[in-house]
Amino acid sequence: MSAFVLSNLVVTGGMLTPGLGTAGTLGWQVVNQSLNVAINYSNANKSTPLPTSAIVKSYFIAVGASCGVALGLNSIVPRLKRLSPNAKLIAGRLVPFAAVACAGVLNVFLMRGEEIRKGIDVYPVLTDDEKQRVEKGELKVEPLGKSKKAATLAVGETAISRVLNATPIMVLPPLILVRLQKTEWLKQRPRMTTPVNLGLIFATSIFALPLALAAFPQREVVSAKSLEEEFHERGGKENLVEFNRGI
Repeated sequence: MSAFVLSNLVVTGGMLTPGLGTAGTLGWQVVNQSLNVAINYSNANKSTPLPTSAIVKSYFIAVGASCGVALGLNSIVPRLKRLSPNAKLIAGRLVPFAAVACAGVLNVFLMRGEEIRKGIDVYPVLTDDEKQRVEKGELKVEPLGKSKKAATLAVGETAISRVLNATPIMVLPPLILVRLQKTEWLKQRPRMTTPVNLGLIFATSIFALPLALAAFPQREVVSAKSLEEEFHERGGKENLVEFNRGI
């Protein structure tokens, strides 16, 4: 997890660097989506394997989407005549968030689309006695089957958590930095802009990332009746079933 936090900090800091040109914007968006693909693949449900061809295809679509949104918005914002110069500055600083949020959601659904199409393993929720028997090796829990509805819920919640993670990290630091850049202290010390920017991102990440990851439990528990009919009367404790949402 610490490696993920560090890499996320570095990539986010790169994308939120003021004054990035076209090459810089494209470069950091590619790096960010490469990181997202690695994270989504490593933390998928795994009960439904994803072919290598699908991974490659998903990667290029996600990269294309993020770069397209970033470059498109960067070209549109300066043309918005009704916005004041300050509003344009703020809008321009929020472009990376829009690109990351859109492409992040798309990336999750592309990388884990096979789960939605084929379903993921669903297990009965165990009683305390059954859990003890499992620990002793007296009971082996087999999946009840694959559920497409469970997969849709798992992938959807993961996509939402990506937006929840990106929102504070990519919205608060640039807005605060715009404010700080108007102060005499930072005007007289322009070299401090990057360290201050990274500090804001790091401070926000410490609080935002754990909250985003905790927004939905990794081991999701739902009523068996909320899934396909074949699971309705096959739940475990209190007719509940569970499945691995992934991260």
